[in-house]
Amino acid sequence: MRKVCMISLIATVAAFFIGSGIVKPPAAHGGLRFVTIGTGEVTGIYYLTGGAIGRIVNKKSKQYNLKVTVESTGGSAFNVNAVMTGDLEFGVVQSDRQYQAINALAEWKEKGAQKDLRAICAFHPRAITLVAGDDTGIMSVKDLRGKRVNIGNPGSGQRQNSIDILNYFGIDCEKDMQAEGVKAVEAPKFLQDGRIDAFFYTVGHPNANIKEATSGRRKVHIIPITGIEEMFKKFPYYAPVVIPMKHYPTATNKEKEVPSFGVKATFVTSIKVPEDIVYAITKEVFDNLEDFKKLHPAFEVLTKKNMMEGLSAPLHPGALKYFKEAGLM
Repeated sequence: MRKVCMISLIATVAAFFIGSGIVKPPAAHGGLRFVTIGTGEVTGIYYLTGGAIGRIVNKKSKQYNLKVTVESTGGSAFNVNAVMTGDLEFGVVQSDRQYQAINALAEWKEKGAQKDLRAICAFHPRAITLVAGDDTGIMSVKDLRGKRVNIGNPGSGQRQNSIDILNYFGIDCEKDMQAEGVKAVEAPKFLQDGRIDAFFYTVGHPNANIKEATSGRRKVHIIPITGIEEMFKKFPYYAPVVIPMKHYPTATNKEKEVPSFGVKATFVTSIKVPEDIVYAITKEVFDNLEDFKKLHPAFEVLTKKNMMEGLSAPLHPGALKYFKEAGLM
């Protein structure tokens, strides 16, 4: 009895620390195994994506001897690094960050290629969205010179996207404008309060933060981003996208769709994560894709085919096993 009580106590304490993200326990021998998905801010689709995966897989927790938890994090770069150190087993990561990590670019230029990084699949497209106040005179990226612009918090994928598009138009974010680094969830309030003139946000649509930004007293609009064909050649992970304005009826845009460019949200892990765990998660997501797509309008465009596109890192053997079994490879 004393031994049983001790085991129960250990399990309870472990569950507390797992949920708090303080420690990462090893897989229990013969017991329930815990894995964590790193996502993004709690208001974003990354967090919703991680939660959706967890709910689907946890329905068969006993079958797989597996429990999935979700952690709100600083974004793509953080997730890559945490997966590589073993602090997270999985991460939702922008396709450009996956490309940079596996090719030793951007933050990983000095660290070197993250050779243990493995891809599982891709999710929704994420549009680089530029929102500005009507009273700022900003109608294009070029108009951001001399303005106060939030480009995203350090370590987030959107910050690099912002820098890429600014550099393309010859704008140095340190010299040519006042760049802010607040989190995306704070940017709408900053814009409405007049503390910034515009902000970038790389996100799937519709999005609650963009709705907030376009629904305040200050009239705002979403800026078209066009004329960037050469950037697609330089950065193969970017692609043209459109932002449906039906989601933001209080924005002052007249057009039904605003052209921009974007990346994909991708699902990554480490080669060190056991094959059977990755196989189980991949199988449950793909086998329940229709239910998954109902969880957010941004998922409506997903197909089993396009979920295998936009991946730069090698496929994890667990994902590869499922794709072969399902006839997708």
